[in-house]
Parts: sequence; C-alpha cells; structure tokens
Amino acid sequence: MNDTLFSIAQSWYADESRLNSTEELLHWIQKRNETIAVEIHKTSFPKDGFWFYDHENGCIRNRSNSFFRIMGYRQQKEGKTICSQPIILQEEIGYLGILCREMDGVMHFLMQAKIEPGNVNRIQISPTIQATKSNFTRKHGGASPPYLEYFLNAGNYEIVVDQIQSEQSSRFYKKRNRNIILRVEADIPALPSHRWMTLGQIKRLMREDNLVNMDTRTVLSCIPFSKLNLPPLGLSELSDGFRDKALFRSVFLGDGQNKLPEIYQYINNWKMFHNVEHKLLPLHELDDWEMHGNEFVCKHPYPFKTVFCDISIEGREVRHWTQPLFEATGIAAFGLIGCEENGVLKFLVKAMPEVGCFDGVELGPTIQREANALSPEENAVGALFSARLAQGKGVLFDHLLSEEGGRFYHEQNRNVLLKVDVDELPELPEGYFLLDYRTLNELVQINNILNIQLRNLLSLLEA
Repeated sequence: MNDTLFSIAQSWYADESRLNSTEELLHWIQKRNETIAVEIHKTSFPKDGFWFYDHENGCIRNRSNSFFRIMGYRQQKEGKTICSQPIILQEEIGYLGILCREMDGVMHFLMQAKIEPGNVNRIQISPTIQATKSNFTRKHGGASPPYLEYFLNAGNYEIVVDQIQSEQSSRFYKKRNRNIILRVEADIPALPSHRWMTLGQIKRLMREDNLVNMDTRTVLSCIPFSKLNLPPLGLSELSDGFRDKALFRSVFLGDGQNKLPEIYQYINNWKMFHNVEHKLLPLHELDDWEMHGNEFVCKHPYPFKTVFCDISIEGREVRHWTQPLFEATGIAAFGLIGCEENGVLKFLVKAMPEVGCFDGVELGPTIQREANALSPEENAVGALFSARLAQGKGVLFDHLLSEEGGRFYHEQNRNVLLKVDVDELPELPEGYFLLDYRTLNELVQINNILNIQLRNLLSLLEA
C-alpha cells in the first residue's frame, strides 16, 4: 500500500500525461457531447406511469419498488416544526468506484464521460463505475455497467479505498454510497466512454465549471494519504513536486496535535443531548408544500422543488425513461477557509447537523449556505468569508460545480477555497475546529464523519 500511496501522491502534481494530454481530454469530452444523442425535458407528472404517486403510502415511487422513492419529512423540537420538506429515500448502497494503474511510471485513474439526466452540461467526468444497486442488479432491465466485475471481485486487487460515505443530507434521508478505489496491474483497455488520466489532470479539470462530477470528487477525497509512511529521503523527494509546501506539510506531516478526542467529544455530545424528533410522513401531509402546475413546490422560498423529466440518453444501460428529480431554486455556496500556522496549512471546519444525516451531524466546511434557505444571522466567521470573497482577496478556487445529476436537476453550486492569515480569524464559535489535512484525512477513513460538501472541497486542493 505504501508504494501505491506514494505513486498516487506523485500523480497529484502530475498535471499532464503522455497517455492523454489535458487538451486531448477536453477535446474528447467536447466530441462526445457533440455526437451522443441526448434529450431531456421537464414533463407533466404521470398518474399511471412507471413512476406514480402511491396514495396509500404517501410517496412517489416506481412500480418495481427500486432505485428510490420520495416521501415527506418533518423535524420538530419541543412541538415546534423546524423543517418540513420532501426527501429522497434510497436505502440501497451503490458503487462509486475508480480503477487506478501505474503507466509510464505515473499512477493513472480510469475515468468515465457520463451523462446524468440532471447534468447542467450533459457530460461530466465521473468514476470508472457509478451505479446504484438497482443499476448493477439490472432491475431496470438494461445492461450491466462496464467494469462492474472488478468491484464485485475487489478482494482480487489492491484496495486503496473502501468507505461507506454520506451523500447530500439536505436532500437524501440517510443515503450512503460505497466509495472505492482499486489498483490493478493488468492492462485494461479504455472503452470509448472512458479515459486514463493522472490525479493532477483531474484536479486541473476541476477548474472547468461543472466538468468533474460530485461522485469523482468524493471518491478522490477518501485517498488515505495519512497512512503513507516515508523516510526523510522519500518525504524530500515528494516535497519537491509540491508547489504549496504548507499543504504538503499539512497532508503528510500534520501539526503533531491529536485533535480527535476534542472532535469526538463535541460530536458525541451533540448526538447524545440534541433532542429533535424526526418523522417520515405522506407527501400530502406537508402543509407548506403543494402541486403547482407540474411541480411540487414549497409555499415559501426553499432551496429546491420536485419536478418530473422525460429522458433519452444514447449509450446508457437504459436509453429512455422518466423519473422525478429535485431542482434547485438557486445556487448554494460552499466555502472552506484555510490558513497557515507554523508552516502547516489548516482548514476551518464546523459540525453540521442536517435533516437526512445518517448519524445526525457530520463535519462540514466553513460555509454551507443553501440557496433560498432561512439561515440564522451571519456570525463573525461568515462575515470574514463574505468580506474576503467580495474583495477577491485570498481566493484560491471559485468555480461552479454540479451536484448529483442522477437525482438533482441542473443543480450547480459555488465552491470556494479561501486563504486568510491565521491572526485574521475571529474567536471561533462553538462547533468550529481548525484542523490540518492529515487529521481530516484520518477522519475520512471512518464512515460518516466528513460530509460530502467538505469532502468535495478537500478534493479541489492542488499541489
């Protein structure tokens, strides 16, 4: 494993490849977008189609009881409703899997040009395989996803990552996926829908709006760099490739402090003493929601609504289908503040409760602002972030990136990495932690500790 992680770390700063140049990868995406037939449009909600409203159970589901269903959700505290909304129930765990292989002395990752029905721009760079259990057990009646056999037989290969991680807990109810990376040795031909690329190339392509999808970002965030043990000579060799030395020290050395007891003490106290009632209920019992035309919408501003789409995509396991999707009503903002302390880059994160969170609360980014959400008054941390972003001061990354296109329609959110001086930070409110990458990377090896917004932002860091 040590050799594999060292090779992956080197691939982090390899932003070009002799196999496929970055320019060639962009051209490949463009040509596939031009040649693959795609037609997606919103449509009326069918009363007796494959998807329908089940009045008895109060949910939107399909007739095979597969993939997912949409129910109502209500959260109350001391008898007062805090939240009332539709929520996606998808109990099954799917694969988000990437194959990697060392070629020409550099670790490459086999990535897919995949169209999801909700993608704002058709094709996005996706994992080798991105499939729900209903997909790969062929409940839709279609073909099996390519490369599935590697992940079904993962024990035959070197397992780099195998984690069950959460998805968007503001939309899903306790939804999780299996994030997995396998190293293979044999020559595996890339299908026309797939290409080999370095980690550095993938991170370079993340700077293209809405090009690298959410599923790729979450899988890459799980690479266990904290498990890489190197002698001084190896560390020096690796350090030479990193332009950002503070990030290098944050990833591979850390600050020498054990923050885990402090983090777990806060999270476990929240789980033990935070008394909130959760209830799934029929959609028609959501008092603040109503059918408006062909959409299920909230009567007051809300981050999303439910729509129904007719979808035709060439090259998918199933080429034509209809399904409901959640459509965002604006653009959310996810931001991560970093600062250098004693030569080590640290990140400001906060404990983030969410309605559908599997375990109630996870660590999230500094800023997690849903569009049209009723949020509390901005604290000093939020004010600092807003001021620096407005000034364009210390902004390392600021791009629109898509959320999960299989369930969300045209949802793109603003992802920001922002660097400030450590002495600019205000006194941290309760629930905030300033942590090095190594600590966050240790935590991501444990299921359901870092939320998907934080994992996605960490995946954007460039060497």
